[in-house]
Order: sequence, then structure tokens, then C-alpha cells
Amino acid sequence: MSRFRELIPIKNHLPTGQLNAITDVTGVQVGHTTIIRGDGALTVGEGPIRTGVTAILPHTGNIFREKVPAGVYTINGFGKATGFEQIRHLGVIETPICLTNTLNVGKVWDALVTYSIRENPDIAIHTGTVNPVVGECNDNFLSDGQGRHIDASHVLSAIETALATIVEEGCVGAGTGTTCYGFKGGIGTASRVVVDGAYMVGVLMQTNFGRTSELQMLGVPIGQYFADNPPHKPDGSVMIIIATDAPLTSRQLERMAKRAAFGLGRTGTVCHNGSGDFVIAFSTKNRRLHDETDIVSDVQLINEEAPLTNGTVIDALFRGVVECVEECVYNALTTATTTIGRDGNTYYALPHDKLVELMRYYRRLD
Repeated sequence: MSRFRELIPIKNHLPTGQLNAITDVTGVQVGHTTIIRGDGALTVGEGPIRTGVTAILPHTGNIFREKVPAGVYTINGFGKATGFEQIRHLGVIETPICLTNTLNVGKVWDALVTYSIRENPDIAIHTGTVNPVVGECNDNFLSDGQGRHIDASHVLSAIETALATIVEEGCVGAGTGTTCYGFKGGIGTASRVVVDGAYMVGVLMQTNFGRTSELQMLGVPIGQYFADNPPHKPDGSVMIIIATDAPLTSRQLERMAKRAAFGLGRTGTVCHNGSGDFVIAFSTKNRRLHDETDIVSDVQLINEEAPLTNGTVIDALFRGVVECVEECVYNALTTATTTIGRDGNTYYALPHDKLVELMRYYRRLD
């Protein structure tokens, strides 16, 4: 298991953060709960199970009490993400962001309500309700989806074990049973330093999209050298979480979220008709206090049109998103391992030796 740039050097316009992960954005934490149980034929309600939960915490405090500015964007809407409409309306996130399997969205949503009430006992009594944010990808090819094996303990474990350190990638958490371009995929992450070192952009992705023949890596048509795997691969989905410490409005964060599509496009997908492709972007700055009573808030905002050497400030943030999304896909592919699930269904890992051979052939590697 290797990250992409351990195999193939990448010549970026922008430098990476120290960890090259979403956790390079100060305060952001990531935790996983991975459930792997059983082998052989499917028995609904028992397994085999290849699923999990991934939690992204925007900061280490009480997120309901200190909401973060946020924007969302739906590239293609065949999916079951929750909380988006209130984010569009109010422009903030007030819970950890959790990713999981499609039919477990309701159970994760309920667990986030339980968690939020535990941390804020006044919810729905002396103050308003809470807006859990949950995203999903379908892992039913490998796992017992009907069994809906996620429960509150799995969600709470992912939240409570979240760390601001190296992020596990590949077949973990919400990426345990998912794919990427017909190979085994899962979780990928990356980061970029932007605006002449002033700010950080980090991205975490749950991959479950693309046909093998579409896959491109650094412009090389990798997928054309493999048969579609498996040949009946559905359209799939992707969840993309963008974090930054740049002080941005909800409108600006939505603009950043829209640029994720360009990063996906670099890897070959067209975001198919039956795909759920969702993006959530948040800033760790300018938190909105739940109990704030000031009529006018004192916040700092970047001037998105301020000139830099190569464009404007917002251009640098856009580039950071595009580069991170592209590398997240590559990391999900190269860190994942071959996984056998229910009924012997298998997603094979992208062969590293073949990848290196093709990159050398196309002169991306000396």
C-alpha cells in the first residue's frame, strides 16, 4: 500500500502541506470505523459486511455551539446526502460530517442527533434543532447493504477517535467497500498550501465512481490498458469534503466546491447519469457562535480579487481544490488493497507495477 507520489512524482503548481492531507488544515480531525465481517454467500442481516463510517470534524470544540461557514454543491444528484438544503439557506455546518453506506444514512443521521443532544442538552428544548450532515456511497457490491449494519456506536467511535494527524486511506471507514474506476478504491486525501503560504486547502474523498476505461492519471490513459473491472460496474458516486483556513463566506465556499468537478475531470470521469457526486466545503475561520447576540459580527474576509503573481487569491484557492481532488483519487486507488466481499464479489487493487510501467512508457517517470 503506497500513496501515489511514493510511486510517481507529481509536479504541482502548488506545494503540499506537511501531511498532504485534509488534517493539514489546523483543527480538522478525521476518524474511521471499519466493519469487516464474514465471507461467502450473502445472508441478509448477517453479512458478509464490508462497510464503515468516516467522520470529519471541522474543529476540536463544540461544533453546534461554534458553527463553521460552509457551502455545498451537487455535481450530479443521484444520492442520499442530508443537510444540504439548510447549508444552502444558512451557510453553516453545525455537526461533524459523516460518510457511510447508502442505506445507513438514516441511522448515521440519527446517531449524529444523539451525539449533538449529548453535547448540547438544550437542543429542541431551550434552543433550536440540529442539522446533521451525512454523505454516502453505495458499497452493496461487496457488502450486505440491506442489513444496515451501522449503529450509533460506530458513528460515535469514528467521531471520538478522530485525530488531526495522518489520515488512513484506501479500504477504511466509509471507503471499506467502495470502488474507483472499477478497481478497489475508498478514502483518499491531499492538501495544498495556497496564496503564497498564507492558507491551506485540504480535501478528503470517498470514491465510488468511474468506469475502468475512463481512468487517466497525470494525463496517461491508464484505464485503456485494463478490461472493465467488473464489467457490470454501475455508475457509482463520490463524496468530496473540502476544508480551508482561509476566511471565506458561504458564497465563496460554494464557488470552491464547484471547482471539485474540474479535479474529477482530470482523472477521466464525466460524472454519469446514475452517479451521486456531492461536494461540501467549509472554512475553519469566522465561526458563528450559536448564542451570539451581537447585531453586527466582526469577521475577516479575503478579497477574492486581490492580485497574485498567477491570477487572484480566489484563483489560488480554486487551483488548490482542483489539485487536491485529482490527487485524492490517485491516493484512494494506490492505497487500496484487493477486497473480496459477499458472494465472492471482488474489487482488485490497481497493480502498482503496471502503473509504474505505463507511467514510464508515457515519460511521466524517469
